[in-house]
Amino acid sequence: MANAEPFRSLSDMIAAHAVAQPEQAALIQDERRISYGALDALMDRVAARLQHSGVKMGDTIAVCAGTSLDYAVLFVGALRAGVAVAPIAPSSTPESIAVMVADCGAKLFFLDAEVADALRGIAIATPTHRLDALDDWLAPVGAKPTPAAIDPAMAFNIIYSSGTTGAPKGIVQSHEMRFQHIMRAQAMGYGPAAVTLLSTPLYSNTTLVSFFPTLGLGGTAVLMKKFEAGAYLDLAQRHRATHTMLVPVQYSRLMARSDFDSYDLSSFQMKFCTSAPFSAALKADVLKRWPGGLVEYFGMT
Repeated sequence: MANAEPFRSLSDMIAAHAVAQPEQAALIQDERRISYGALDALMDRVAARLQHSGVKMGDTIAVCAGTSLDYAVLFVGALRAGVAVAPIAPSSTPESIAVMVADCGAKLFFLDAEVADALRGIAIATPTHRLDALDDWLAPVGAKPTPAAIDPAMAFNIIYSSGTTGAPKGIVQSHEMRFQHIMRAQAMGYGPAAVTLLSTPLYSNTTLVSFFPTLGLGGTAVLMKKFEAGAYLDLAQRHRATHTMLVPVQYSRLMARSDFDSYDLSSFQMKFCTSAPFSAALKADVLKRWPGGLVEYFGMT
């Protein structure tokens, strides 16, 4: 059922949080923290640089990199310019990456050092920029983009999925779809007090289905570049995580730890799972030993 609230873009939601709670953490990774005020300013610099580069509203950029705060900033900053984002899995073959960049019609392609190494010798016609040098690419501090009037039907992102037929297919999701999914997330406890711990990659809708409601509703997203069970539990306890999205194998590794019950996870309100079969026995163990609710998602793309 569609939400009764009038459409607002994620960009506008984040701008409102920057006014209402400028010092609240929007993004955290390792020891780096970006407040809503800082995130809003960075989004302006991304959007302004894209516009200066000739990327227009309705165009697409592609990103292929490991999870980082710069990745997150680029993603939401592009949305401010009305530019769709095609996040591509670094685990794809170099040839598949080249095909997806071409297929989505990307005007610019952002990649990190590891992906750049993997793509040596592969022809990519799209101009490329290094995500790990984003500061050098951004528009100057204080830059403001030309405001973009976001139409709800415009493409928000393009998620590539190979399904069971092999060739990756681009799944276009609109700003309206993301708005509705953010609004529905209020029923799952997302809001300014939410702290969402995410250890799955930013190219995956598995992650994005929790990442966007966290930012849209004013919470804090804590990002892990790579999942490791002990590090995950340390972060959950330290940041008093309230929400998380994990795949079944991650739940299995966490619950199998002999020290799992020694961690204080009492802050959790809701946990999510998707992407693979989730056994009844594992679900029961999670519900018994890990505070908060548990929701399994299907068919997100």
